[in-house]
Parts: sequence; structure tokens; C-alpha cells
Amino acid sequence: METVTSADGTTIAYDRAGDGPVLIVSVGAFCTRHSFLPPAELTQRFTVVTYDRRGRGDSGDTIPFAPEREYEDLAAVAAVTGTEPPFVFGHSSGAAIALRAAARGLAAAGIAAYEAPFTNDQTPPASADPTARIRELVAAGRERDAVIFWMTDVVHMPEQATAGLKDAPWVAALEPLARTLPYDIAITAGGVPADELAKVDVPVLVMGGGNSPAWFQRSVAEQTAALPAARHITLSGYDHNAPPEVLAPILAEFFATGR
Repeated sequence: METVTSADGTTIAYDRAGDGPVLIVSVGAFCTRHSFLPPAELTQRFTVVTYDRRGRGDSGDTIPFAPEREYEDLAAVAAVTGTEPPFVFGHSSGAAIALRAAARGLAAAGIAAYEAPFTNDQTPPASADPTARIRELVAAGRERDAVIFWMTDVVHMPEQATAGLKDAPWVAALEPLARTLPYDIAITAGGVPADELAKVDVPVLVMGGGNSPAWFQRSVAEQTAALPAARHITLSGYDHNAPPEVLAPILAEFFATGR
């Protein structure tokens, strides 16, 4: 593990694996730097850098939060891990961070964005304000209920998949990350930021899953249209969570050729 100090003084932890041009991975909700295990297909061609977003894993946090802090964190990791602009792969809210950081001046050689969850009028609404409800539950020491609220009312997992969440052992591993969920919401709220994305002047590969809901597919299409140098591909048979071994050859080809 290595660390870097972000612009507001927050310590950000990261790991490196492999050799070659730097490829930074920016993860989504409920993820840490250990969530994306880079396959050999990537580490043989890139120095893959995975980092803990603020408030997660070994990274610190500084209150109050603002979305700009996440963009600064990514920029700090980029500045310390290489002398040339890095490639960046972002998943979910991590993809939103990558795109919005680039719009604010992050120098990147290329960006691959998998389903940044910018909402639209097809996005199913939550039963209560997600940020307020999650903060209320966390403040009351009810992190497990915050995780379940996210799964059922924000992500809208199928009913059959949410049965037994209260007793599921894997939910316990997510509880320490529940307090960071409002960060993900803040980064992706307000719909596709077309004016911002229009400022991203590097090649972008926008990816989406063929099994993802219609609102996600519309969102990634709108992101592609807003980006000046973007290409959109759909991964048939996958949804919001395509595994690293499926993504690796796609990322390797795109970052090597721009196509």
C-alpha cells in the first residue's frame, strides 16, 4: 500500500500492480481498491493503480464532503503514480468521477466508463430521499439497514434477490461503507451533465451491459452523445457488474489503439 495526500489534506491509499503505462481504476459504490483485481492481461501491459476512494478502506475522509473532493483525489493519485497522463477506467460512480474529473482538467490519455449512473426520468424513484435516509440510518448505528435500503430502494434489486438480506453474511462486509453512499449520490445526481462532458477532449469508451435496465441504456447513450470523442459498446449478457476478466481485453485494446 502507498498513500498520497489530496488537495484538502485527506490521505488516499492506493496499490500498484504490473508494468507499463499507468491505468487508474476508479470504483463505484460499496467498493474499495481490492474490489477490482486486475487480470494478468492488464498487469502485463499496464501499471494498474487501484485506490480507496475517501471514507473507504485505508483512505481518510474530511468533512464536509463535496463532489469536487473526489475529482481532486483522482487527480492526486494520477499526479503521484506517473509522469505521463494515465489511462482511467471507471465503473459506476467511479466512471462519473473519471468523466467529471476530466471535464475539470484532469489530464488523461483515455477513459473507459462503464455505466456511470447519471439518472433520467426513467430511473425508478426511491421511497424516500436517499441521502437523508442513509445518513439517518447510519447516525442511528443501523448500517445494515442502510445497506438494505440502498439495495431495495435505490438500486432496485429484484425482489427475489433481496430476500434474506437481513441475515446475509456478505451484507456485513458492506456496512462500513454505508456512510459513503451519499457521496455516490452527489456525484451522479442531476442527470447526464452534458455541458461538462462536452469539455472532455480525450478518447472515451462508454460501456454498458445488454441486460441493464432501460434507463441505464438510455443514460450511457446520452453520455456518448455528449462526449466529443466517444464510442459506445454494449456487453451482451452482462448487467451493471461485468467482471474484470471480461473487461480486461476490451480495456487493453481500447487503451492501446483508441478503438
